[in-house]
Parts: sequence; C-alpha cells; structure tokens
Amino acid sequence: MKIRDKTPLLKEMIEKLEEIGREEKVPLWRALAEKLNRPKRIGYEVNLFKLEKHAKGKETIVVPGSVLGTGNITKPVTVAALRFSKSAEEKIGKAGGKCMDIEKFIEEKKTKGVRIMG
Repeated sequence: MKIRDKTPLLKEMIEKLEEIGREEKVPLWRALAEKLNRPKRIGYEVNLFKLEKHAKGKETIVVPGSVLGTGNITKPVTVAALRFSKSAEEKIGKAGGKCMDIEKFIEEKKTKGVRIMG
C-alpha cells in the first residue's frame, strides 16, 4: 500500500501495522493500517453516543481518528484512538472504561473482542 503524506510518527505506525498484518496474517492489523492511511480531510470522528449505541460492554473499540465527547456512555469499554477530547476521556473514565493511544494498543497485540469503528 502506498502511504500518503503523513507525520513521521503516523507513517511509522502504518508501516508497523502492515508488517504485523503480513507476519501474523490477522486482517485486523491491515484494516487498521488502511483506515489510518486515509486523507486527513476524510478522517474519522466518533462521538460517544455512537460508542454507546454500537459497542458492547467490556469490548475494545479502535477509532483511527478522534473520539469526541458529544453524548453519554454507560458501558465500560476500552477505546484506542489517535486523539480524545477532554470531555470524552472524562466520560469514558466515569463509565468504568479506559482510554489508550493506538500505539499502546498495537503493543498489546490484542485481537479478540476488538472492533474498528469510524
């Protein structure tokens, strides 16, 4: 896959995901790399009300973009994203969930019970 003009950190992350996807033959990593490689003007922004509507409790959600604080969430989900708004982080924490960077999620290499949302 041709990597678009991205920040050096994001380019490195996409290349790492591609490599892990080829080695482990897990489609999650390659799909995440493709979604991170989208143009910035077509980026992903997910509000908390979408997480509340579509996520199941104790599930891990990966957002290849930003998580915004519009709406409420009551389910204890783990959310990995590039960026979080301050209010989104607070609301996810109050619901018993956890916020993490995508880099940390990649290091954990968790593939079961994970959904990409965006």
